[in-house]
Amino acid sequence: MLSRHTLFVTALCASLSPMALARAEPAAPVPPKAVPKSETPKEIPRETPKAEAPRLDPLAASAPATPAVQAIVPAGTPTAETLAKDAAPKRSRELPPLVVARVSADPMPTLSPATFLDTLKMADRYQAMADAGGWASLPPGLVVKPGARDPAIPALRKHLALVGDLPADAPASDLLDAPLAAAVKSFQARHGLPETGLIGRQTVAALNVPAATRQRQLAASAARQIGSTFAFGDRYVVVNIPSATVEAVERGTVVRRYVAVVGKPDKATPRIEARITDVNLNPTWTLPVSIIKKEIIPKMRKDPGYLARERIRILGPGGVVVDPTTIDWASEKAANYTLRQDSGLDNSLGQVRIDMPNKQAVYMHDTPSKSLFAREVRFHSHGCVRVAQVKELAGWLLEGTPGPNGGASTWGPMEIESHIATNERLDIKLPKQIPVTFVYLTGYATPDGRAHFRDDIYGIDSPIAPMPEVATTGSITPRPTLKPAPAQVMPAKAAPPRATGLVPPGLIPNVAASAR
Repeated sequence: MLSRHTLFVTALCASLSPMALARAEPAAPVPPKAVPKSETPKEIPRETPKAEAPRLDPLAASAPATPAVQAIVPAGTPTAETLAKDAAPKRSRELPPLVVARVSADPMPTLSPATFLDTLKMADRYQAMADAGGWASLPPGLVVKPGARDPAIPALRKHLALVGDLPADAPASDLLDAPLAAAVKSFQARHGLPETGLIGRQTVAALNVPAATRQRQLAASAARQIGSTFAFGDRYVVVNIPSATVEAVERGTVVRRYVAVVGKPDKATPRIEARITDVNLNPTWTLPVSIIKKEIIPKMRKDPGYLARERIRILGPGGVVVDPTTIDWASEKAANYTLRQDSGLDNSLGQVRIDMPNKQAVYMHDTPSKSLFAREVRFHSHGCVRVAQVKELAGWLLEGTPGPNGGASTWGPMEIESHIATNERLDIKLPKQIPVTFVYLTGYATPDGRAHFRDDIYGIDSPIAPMPEVATTGSITPRPTLKPAPAQVMPAKAAPPRATGLVPPGLIPNVAASAR
């Protein structure tokens, strides 16, 4: 005799067989139990979308499942909780795309062996323009789009023809036609402005700078090149501080030009001539004493956990780690220790540092804060130079350097990124050092006969302002400094003194001027 349990299991299996399901009569639907609004189950919020019913087997699709089958959930079927979780937007861990300001695509380098003489000759040319009365000023609020007419256009034509952006025989007209728009773009390119062909606020401000001021920029920039011993060579790097750009020059042509962030006026980037010796991947950062005194100590007085969050360690004699709680932050004793920030994405030097030993202890590097690269005005650093796309510059510097797997390998983008991913510091020495110079050229001429101008952000073009000597490394033997005759580099007649509080349009006021 079969037991009751055996009979129940046999009957249950028979009821679940395909044939039995096909023969089964439709079961009356079980009405759901009414739930008052106040007793709505908490685990299923009202806003949760209903889960899509799983697809049934074709043989079973003709009849609804019995209550016993409803209790069996097929494997892999998403629940309402899973669907709600999948529907929530996922946060990407990828870094946002790098946005940088536009820079000129001109292959002519800012600095070449001919720059000094070319700039001197251009200063003489602008002196003649100034002596002849210069050019007329345009209305400060002038805005003219290409294809439009304006009474100020004839004066604009004369100005651009005088400085060489527009052919001297161009027909007179009050129309901003295509040839004039092209001349405006040429002017904008020479002044580091967006090349739009549109006459607007920035362009008008640059057009209204007097010829005498432009002559002074050229003369002062040429004077700062006196005594330079920079070794150009086939490959070299130029940082023009007023332009906030970095140029990689190869065989006399700019092969790469990068957006940079340079020193703010009160922490000016110094002029140097040095040689690039190493590329550091995943660098650590040793904080200068000035930053320890002016920034770290005040922050630690207010927030004792600051160093720990920034992963900055305090090192004593022999590199022994010192507990921050043992230091008297009410004094400046912390400046007697070495403070070093560990490698990583949040390191202040970013993931790449370009080493160039020099007396001023400045260098080029990456940064975790890349938003400043999108700005037109980029004078925000403590003196060192932050470079957008610095990994690409590092790859150019490392051309010809044996890669991570020996002489047969190279340091391409994949190799650089692969090592950065290890988060381990690596110093790659260049087999041949590359000359690098930080220059301050607010006015300079290129071999194609064009004059270029940038704002005097540090306010040192004035004849009464001191011109600091160039700092050189021990690897470059400086020549005796030559003092040129005043007539060679300065205007034939003294520039008129500035009125109190008056700043020439288009120039960023210096600290002294803005304080008055």
